[in-house]
Amino acid sequence: MKQMIEDIEVRAREELFININPIQAAGRLTPEAMKAIISYGDGYSTCDWCGKPFRLDKIRRPPISEFHVELAKFVGMDQARVVPGARRGFQAVVSSLVEKGDSVIVSSLAHYTEFLAVEDVGGVVKEVPLNEENVITGENTAQKIEKVKRETGKLPKLIMMDHFDYMLGNEHDIHGVAKVAKDYDISFLANCAYSMGVMPINGREMSADFLVGSGHKSFASPAPSGIVATTDEWADKVFRTTQMVGDVTGRKFGIKEVEMMGCTLMGANLIAMMASFPKVRERVKHWGDEVKKINYFVNEFRKIEGNKVLSEMPRKHTLTKVDTTGSFDKIAQTHKRRGFFFSDELKKRRIVGEFAGATRQWKLNTYGLTWDQIKYLTHALHDIAKKYGIN
Repeated sequence: MKQMIEDIEVRAREELFININPIQAAGRLTPEAMKAIISYGDGYSTCDWCGKPFRLDKIRRPPISEFHVELAKFVGMDQARVVPGARRGFQAVVSSLVEKGDSVIVSSLAHYTEFLAVEDVGGVVKEVPLNEENVITGENTAQKIEKVKRETGKLPKLIMMDHFDYMLGNEHDIHGVAKVAKDYDISFLANCAYSMGVMPINGREMSADFLVGSGHKSFASPAPSGIVATTDEWADKVFRTTQMVGDVTGRKFGIKEVEMMGCTLMGANLIAMMASFPKVRERVKHWGDEVKKINYFVNEFRKIEGNKVLSEMPRKHTLTKVDTTGSFDKIAQTHKRRGFFFSDELKKRRIVGEFAGATRQWKLNTYGLTWDQIKYLTHALHDIAKKYGIN
C-alpha cells in the first residue's frame, strides 16, 4: 500500500530502512506510544476526567498529574511542565525573565529558536565564541559577560547554553558555564534538547535554574512535544498564575498559568510521551552502549580515504557531523546524478536519512541502532567506496 488516503503516503521508513536522520533517531516512538496515539487521537481526549481546578497538569485520570511529578524527579528538578516543543520552553523562561533591551548570553552554536525567544520579548542575543575544539567554555562565557557589561553598563539577564549542540553534537562545558552564571548571579538555562531522554540528566548537579528538553528529538515522543523544568525558587515566576480580571464580567481564571497559556501539551502527544516514559527511563542507563556504537562507526568511517569527522573525537554523542568532500564528493563531480548518486546507493542498501544530495558536509545519528545495524551501515559505506574506486 503506497497511500493511506489520497495524496498522503504511508510512512514506513522506520520499518523498511535503517534511518540515520540526525533529528529523528531518538524521537522514534515506542510501540506503547503508537497505541496511545490511536487511543487518544481525538482532540480533547485528555479532558475526559478534567474537573476542578480545570488545569491539564492536575488531571489524575489518566495520571497526568503523577507524570509531571515523576518527570521533575527524573531530570533532577523540583517542578516540570510539558510544552509543545523545546522552543516553547525557551519562550516560557525568556518571557518571564527578560525585558526589552536586556542581553541574553547564548552559544555561537545556539539553535535558532533560542534567538527567536529572545527577539520575541525585545531582548538582545550575545554569542559566546567557540574555542579551538568547537566547544563553549566557562572561561569564554565569563569573557563575554564582561564584554556585555562594558558595552551596556549592566549584566545579562539570562544565560542559555546547549548541553550538546545541534550542529556538531559536541558536549559543552555546562558545569563551567553554570559556575560562571552563579559567580555573576545570572539565571542559567541548560538546553538539553539532545540529551534529556537519551542520557542521565540532573539539573541540580548541573546547577541549572532551568532545564529544557525536546520530546520529539530525544524522548521517544511525537511532535510537537517538549519539557521545561525548574527549581522551587523560580517556579512561581515561570509558572505564574493569571491575576487578570475582566472589566465588564469580572471574570477570573483561577490557577491557569500565563506562560503555559492556561493548559500545556494535551491529547495524544502528551499521552504518547507518558506511554514512552518507562522505556525512556530505562534507556538512559544504557547511554554508554550508544556512545560505543558511534565511536565504532566513526572509526570505520574514517578508514575510507578522504572521509573526515568534524565533531569532537572521541564521540560523546551519537549526533555527528562528517565531511566526505575528499571521497564521495569527488565521485559526485562527474556522476550524472551528481550528489544524489550517494543517496541512491544508500537507499539501494535500505539506508535513509542523510541529507539527499549531500556529499560534502552532512550529519547523521546512530542512536537506537543495534550492533548488527551499525556493522551493516559501516559495511554499506565501505561497499559504496569500493564500487567507485575509493580506497
